[in-house]
Order: sequence, then C-alpha cells, then structure tokens
Amino acid sequence: MKKVVILGFGFMGMTHAESILRNSEVDLVAIVDKNPKAVEEKLLSTTGNFATGTIPQDQLTKIKRYSSLDDCLEFEELDAVLICVHTDLHYEMTKKVLLHGKHVFLEKPFCLDMRQAEELVALAREKERILMIGHVVRFMPPYQKLKEFVDNGQFGPLKFLSLSRYSGVPAWGEWVERRSSFGSTGGALFDLLIHDIDFVNFMLGIPGSIACNYLPGLLSKHDYISALWSYFDKDLRVKIEGGNIFHSNFPFQAGYMASFENASMQYSTLFGDVIRIATDSILEEIPSGQAGDGFYNEIAYFAQCINQNRPPVECMPESALQTIQLCYDHL
Repeated sequence: MKKVVILGFGFMGMTHAESILRNSEVDLVAIVDKNPKAVEEKLLSTTGNFATGTIPQDQLTKIKRYSSLDDCLEFEELDAVLICVHTDLHYEMTKKVLLHGKHVFLEKPFCLDMRQAEELVALAREKERILMIGHVVRFMPPYQKLKEFVDNGQFGPLKFLSLSRYSGVPAWGEWVERRSSFGSTGGALFDLLIHDIDFVNFMLGIPGSIACNYLPGLLSKHDYISALWSYFDKDLRVKIEGGNIFHSNFPFQAGYMASFENASMQYSTLFGDVIRIATDSILEEIPSGQAGDGFYNEIAYFAQCINQNRPPVECMPESALQTIQLCYDHL
C-alpha cells in the first residue's frame, strides 16, 4: 500500500481525503495545511460545487498534521503528495515534491505560466515520477457515457455539442481574499470552464478554430466565456459556455446537449442522474451515473498508477499542458 499526503485541506483536499480513506491501495499518512489545528472545523463547513461524501471523525484524528511541507517531506516516509493549494503555488510545490522523488497528483489548473508547466513535465520525466493533473470530468460517469457514444458510433456521427458550467462566485476558503489579487487564479476560464475545454480536447482533439467572447467578473477579466469550436474535417461545432459572474448562492449547474445524426441527448446536474435521449419518435431516459463519483474514480486511477509505477495514460501531464494552451487560445 502506497503512503500519500494531502497538501492543502480546503474543499478539494477534503474531497480527496474522503476518496483516499475509501481506497485500499493508498494510505493517507498526513495532512499539510497552514492551519493544521483547524482541520476538524473545516469538515463542518459547506464548500464547493459537489457533494462528495463525508470523512468519519475517528479516521481523521489518526492522521498526522503538519503546517510545513518541508517538515512532512523530512519526517514522513511517503510515496506521493496530492497538491490541493491555490494555483499560484502549483509550480513551487510540485517542483519541491518532484525534487524529493515523490509522485504528484496536482489539482487543476496545471500552471498559468506555460513555461513553468513545461518545466514540471520535463522534471517528472527526468525523475521518473508520475505527475497527474486532476481533470476530474474525464472520470465522471455522465461524461464517460457521452464519450462512449461518440467513440462507438451508436447514434451516428456527432454533429453538434454544447457544454455549459455555471456557478456563483466562490465565497469559501481563500476565494474572497483572492479577489484582491485580481487574475491570480485564472478566473472562471482556467478554474471552471477548463473542465469542459479539457474534456472536449480529450474526447475530440484540438479544434480547427475557436471564436470566443468573454466578460470580466470579480476574479479575472474572463469570468464568463461563450466559445464556439469548429472541427472542419468532421463538420462538427462545439459550444462551451459558462462562468461564475453570478451571486455566491447561485446554484451550481453543469451539463451538455449533443446532436448526433440519429439522436439528440441532454444531461444536466439539475435533472438528476439521467441522460435524456430523443429521436423523432421517442424520448427516453437512461441512468447517467453520479457525476460526483468522478472524484473517487480519478484518485483510484492515480492509486493504480503509483502502485503499478505506470504513467497515467488517461491523464498525461502533456495533455493537461495542452489544455492550458487551449484556455489561452480563447483569449
């Protein structure tokens, strides 16, 4: 069983801790947070866009706490670190962990500076360590089903795809403080819409052209995005739209509409765990699976990779680097 550490115990840190504690291939030996005494308090707060489970209090009390990553790396025997800190710390923390010879699971977005991201890809290759970026939508059952339909041609060629993702402006953790450092998080483009940008690139590849409009919000100049991708060789258009310019209590929602040659389909987090499929004669619902399961699925996949010492084929760091470039292409 591989020993892992979580760096940063905000919403994503808590989410990944819950997944690790459910997985028999990895052992959570420590949590690193700038305020380690507040770990229990954070469990009582409501944060994030998805319900991802709960952490039993008795399990949490057995896990060591550190306020310093350096101390944890010095005193703990570990195999991997899950990095769940703000984007502007991704480069520094990932480089430090890789130089210590540990595997890394890094929350998206990779790095806003492409040169830093390229350096980390090269360093992971040099150290022969696994570097996986947490693009969770690739592991969410409703989106995996869409990719299956595209790949197997069950409904004919895909003609049009529309993906949307909306939320209120984040008001938990350090997000309010980050408003004063305008643009440092990458805003909705790099933190929210990057999910759909990455998934479409994963499923369909790089588009021939991107036409995009965007609006500013409280976090960046591009907190609302409306983009149209064109795939000229496939006679296919993809629309990606959404953002976080809404008030903080605005309900999160994400989903897609797809038009194939022989059927159309619709999925939304607002409709429950179903995909609606329509033809000219019928409308039916099929189970979609729970989107929130993607968080466990991606950690289970990372656990398999580090246990078998094999690269994350489903989520190579080079692919995540390409996603960052695609985000910039929208600007």
